[in-house]
This record gives sequence, C-alpha cells and structure tokens, in this order.
Amino acid sequence: MSAQTSSFIQNQTASNRTPRKINRDLIFDLVRRRHPISRADLARLTGLQRSTISLIVEGLIREGWLVQDSVRKLRRGRNPTFLELNRRQAIIALDIHQSHTIVALTDIEGQISFQQVLFAPPNASRTFSLIVSTIIKIRAEHKRLSFCGIGICLPRRTDLYLRKQIVAQNFKWPGLSLKSKMERAIGLVVTIDNVANVCALSEVWFGSSDGLNDLVVINVCEGIDVGIFANGRLVRGQRGMAGEFGHIQIKPDGPLCACGNRGCWEMLASNRAAISFYMELSSPAETPSFELLVKYNQGGDRAAVQALIKMAEYLGHGIQMISVALAPKEIVVVGEVTALWHTLSSIVDEQLKKNAFTKVPLIRPAYDGNTIRLRGAVALVLEQDSREY
Repeated sequence: MSAQTSSFIQNQTASNRTPRKINRDLIFDLVRRRHPISRADLARLTGLQRSTISLIVEGLIREGWLVQDSVRKLRRGRNPTFLELNRRQAIIALDIHQSHTIVALTDIEGQISFQQVLFAPPNASRTFSLIVSTIIKIRAEHKRLSFCGIGICLPRRTDLYLRKQIVAQNFKWPGLSLKSKMERAIGLVVTIDNVANVCALSEVWFGSSDGLNDLVVINVCEGIDVGIFANGRLVRGQRGMAGEFGHIQIKPDGPLCACGNRGCWEMLASNRAAISFYMELSSPAETPSFELLVKYNQGGDRAAVQALIKMAEYLGHGIQMISVALAPKEIVVVGEVTALWHTLSSIVDEQLKKNAFTKVPLIRPAYDGNTIRLRGAVALVLEQDSREY
C-alpha cells in the first residue's frame, strides 16, 4: 500500500470517528461542569438518545474518568444514579521556564493540590533527573491516586510530529527528547506543547471561553508566542509552527532579531523590548528585570513609564494585525504585562481601532494568570485523551 493511500484511509477513519468524539467530549464536559448529574439530564441537555448517552458514559467509567454516585431518592418517579468526576484521577503538570520548573499535582478539574518550584541545575541532564525524582516522590506519597498522564508546558515551539523540540535561543535543552525520555523514566504518557497553545487550552477547558468561538492567546514574555483556537481545535500548522506572529516584521529598521530579520514584533513588544527601551531612555548601571521595571513604573519612574507605553503601543500594533488576519471573538493576553493592564489596555485599544476592517474583538488579560500554564498542562492530558478516543 502506498503512503498516499495509507494517509487517505487514516483521514477517512478519523472523519468517521468525529461525531462520536464530539459527543464524548460534550458529555465529559457537561459532567465536569455540572456534576453530580444524571444520565437523564445529560440526554435532556444534549438532545442525544439515552442509548448513546449510556454507551459513552459506560466508556468514560471504564476508562476511569467518571464514577457513579449513590442513588438519590426523589419524591416521585425512578431514582436516578448520578455521575461525578473520578477524584482519584490525578495529573502531573510541569511548567518549564528558563531558570526554573514548577511541578504540580492536580485533579482532572485542574485543581492544584501541591506544587513545587525546582531551580534548574547548570545542565540539562541534572535538571531532568531532578524533575523525574520529584515526580517519583509525588507518586509515592499519593499511592491512593491513579495517575493518568503528565502535561508539560514548554517556553518554545514543539515539533509534535518528530517528537522533538525546536531549538530556541532562550531555552538551553537542544536535542533533548524530553517526551520519550520522561515516558521511559516515569511510565506515564507525556504530552508536550508550547506555552501559547497550553494557555489557549486552559481557557477552553477551565476558563470562561465556551470552546465554540474562535480564541487567540498571546503570551508576552522574553518573546511573543500566539496560540490559536478555531473551529473547535488548536490551529497547529505544518510541524506545529502555526502562531509565530512574534517573527512578523513590524519595523524594517528595528532591532535585529535572532531569526535574522529586523524589527520583528517580539523585538518591539516583549518584556525584553521594554527593558531595551528603558535602557535607551535612562542608561542605568545595571539592566533591570521586567518585574523590577513594573515596580519602577508603579513608583512613577518616568523612563519606566515611557518604556512600557512604547511596548504597549507595539503590542497593540501586533494585536491589530492578528485581529484583522484572524477575526477572533476574543484575544487573551498572558504574562507579567497583565499586572499593568488597567493602565496599558487603553493604549493597546487605541492601536487596535486603527484601520480595523473587522469588529474589534474582546481583549482581556487571563483571569487565572498565576495558574493558567499549569492548568493548561492538565488540559493537554485531557485533550490528548480526547484525540485518541
């Protein structure tokens, strides 16, 4: 059989499974949001046949995602059996940064019961060993739980098809196949994605997004990453590289970017850009962190105020580009810049309304800014299970 024919058959098979997958996701999400809930209520809310509900529910119970609650007595009629999430199901969530990694224990609702910050040793092997030993210890201390997977949020793009990471200038683990090594070391399925996609999933699974309308998440940090959720799924593109708006040229004579271009969006609207603007305006003895720059701004430091305004203008310029190109209903901003959103949002909005060809989307900071990356890592595991159904 040729590769082309094989690919066609696989696509047909996936297509035939789509309605079943959609129904399964719908039922699981209803239980997650409204539990305890009966099969009859699920049938009423979804419009599906009771036989279809029973078939899917039994599958979710068999897989360990749902459990049946005790029968509850009603004044009249048959006493229904209620369904709840299996609270013994646990997920390990990892949020990897340049300088540290956060390891968390969560349930399948994204509720964090334990987390630990691991500061990275000087080399990748030692860092990996520290992470693995921490996860093994967590599992040993929670033997009553059933661990269904590990979700990892990476600060860079991930090649999902070759199962290795794309090398990035700000991340020092080139060539390390994190997924396969961790699966061998821990014995759990590992799902990996970049921070923007992870945050987009977090908004869909645990945030205010209904998952039906198009959503864009912009992660502003040392660079800029964009996650796109459209037509009910993440937009990944070829080799998982969709969303690299940070490397679209905004200013041809701007600063040189690591990609080789000048004036890329992330060189003008990222944390790093704000710090660079501040250095040009004030020439301090030492380079401040972005966190310190925010404190300078709050203290009325004129150079810090101007630097952050300039960053916000360029951020709005890029968001306007995304708004016109993708026309999402909502754009969510993630990162330390959201601490100043009450003052910078008007600057972003002003840029956004310039030459707008489409209706201006809702622009807001992530509501759970401190946990969105960890909860997104949980959503990765849930999404992976959904894809394989």
